[in-house]
Amino acid sequence: MKLIAAYLLAVLGGNATPDAVAVSKILSSVGVDADQEALKKVVSELNGKKIEDVIAAGNAKLSSVPAGGGGGGGGSAPAAAAPAAAKEDKKAAAAAKEEPKKKKEEEKKEEEEEGGDMGFSLFD
Repeated sequence: MKLIAAYLLAVLGGNATPDAVAVSKILSSVGVDADQEALKKVVSELNGKKIEDVIAAGNAKLSSVPAGGGGGGGGSAPAAAAPAAAKEDKKAAAAAKEEPKKKKEEEKKEEEEEGGDMGFSLFD
């Protein structure tokens, strides 16, 4: 992924057909050592292709990947879990509101206990 990202950065920088040296230079600028064999493979696979066409082909392939909505059987579980999650969120929000009140009450109790003798006693 790093190799592809560096390749894309080189293309965005104006180099229509980056070579392994250009991609390595980008990676080394952020402290990443490139696997030279993988780098050669990425550059050879993308050499001579317009990056826009490669991205469009990838998007077309991704559009056929099921995402859990409808016929696959996985679409209804998240919808059923949503009301339960909303209830849990409300409980967490209510608990978060109560927590500062409890802390204030505890602090008041501590102050009252400490303030009673102001740190010393007449009979010590």
